[in-house]
Amino acid sequence: FKVGDPALLTMLPQRFFSAMDSFALLALPFFFLAGDIMNKVGLSERLIEFCDVLFGRLRGGLAQVSIVASVIFGGISGSAVADIAALGSIFIPAMKKEGYDDDFAAALAVAASIIAPIIPPSIIMVIYGALMGVSIAGLFAAGIIPGLLIALGLMIITRFISGKRGYPKREEKPSFRKIVRATGRASWALFMPIIILGGILVGIVTPTEAAAVAVGYALMVGFFVFRTLTLKDLYRLLFQGSIMMGIIALIMSSASVLAWLLASEQVPEMVAKGFLSVSKDKFVVLLLVNVFLLIIGTLMDITAALIILAPILAPLAINQGVHPLHFGILMCVNLNIGLMTPPVGGSLFTVTAITGIDMWRITRQMWPFVLVEVGVLFLITYVPEITLFVPKLLGFYN
Repeated sequence: FKVGDPALLTMLPQRFFSAMDSFALLALPFFFLAGDIMNKVGLSERLIEFCDVLFGRLRGGLAQVSIVASVIFGGISGSAVADIAALGSIFIPAMKKEGYDDDFAAALAVAASIIAPIIPPSIIMVIYGALMGVSIAGLFAAGIIPGLLIALGLMIITRFISGKRGYPKREEKPSFRKIVRATGRASWALFMPIIILGGILVGIVTPTEAAAVAVGYALMVGFFVFRTLTLKDLYRLLFQGSIMMGIIALIMSSASVLAWLLASEQVPEMVAKGFLSVSKDKFVVLLLVNVFLLIIGTLMDITAALIILAPILAPLAINQGVHPLHFGILMCVNLNIGLMTPPVGGSLFTVTAITGIDMWRITRQMWPFVLVEVGVLFLITYVPEITLFVPKLLGFYN
């Protein structure tokens, strides 16, 4: 195609529209709305109380609680920015009050937030699955163990840092009655991930249907159980969600057009030749892809990077014998790590806006967490069974 070619002028609007013409992508606004409703009705505080009762006695107790809360909240929202907004605004002031350094608390909130898009349901996995024709349920299953490994790694490094700096832990052992009470108060929140994941992984509902059911459940909890949700609140959440979806739709459509233009110029083939000119060894190619994606993740919006690069890199990886589910998780983890780092780190800028703490102070405290997450990335890269075990168990591997 050339500039001014009538065929090009016809194809661009078609590509722009077709990028959003997908039933699977209907899950996105539903997941956004379900997470927003559950956060609005007081879910965050109940989850924090539940996690604190179970994990507060560990060294760096409140820091450990924030990591576990991110895992559970990730099973509801599927978004790193939503995780930061809901939990960071609560945990960071509370940790500072207990004697934690404020920049450490903010850095941990950023690091823990990327668990949310890896633990299912994940907004970014829905986009990848719809874009590449990969089973979204399979991607959800594949993300479970990597997400838990990141959480475990963060808890271990937090335990080490907390002991070295003398951060506090709760000495009082919670009574059985207190544990039961906290579990009961959080039970409505804890059922949400079970409804979403159970329905999808068992095969009862599609991800889109599960997201719609989650919204219905959240509305029931908000209006009739907690009774803290009003029609005015719902209108505001719908308005905010429509703005968010409009932004994502514009990014996806624009990036899809660019990806199509790159494909028409045979850029994927040129990129593949470039990687293979360095080495044809599968492990070296995966190393190069990981490094490339880690760099891109710091420079580009995650949605745009995924839509532009997935059609280029996925065929290269699959030709090297990498399973599509495995590579989908690698892309999601790589680009999510980029959310933590400047100059375009979405989670980093969100926590800076919430707390007012200087971005570079947070960045200096973040490197131990970045190293842990990169370590998990390379572990799941070269031990694919970690990613593929659950999909094989549930019948999503083929």
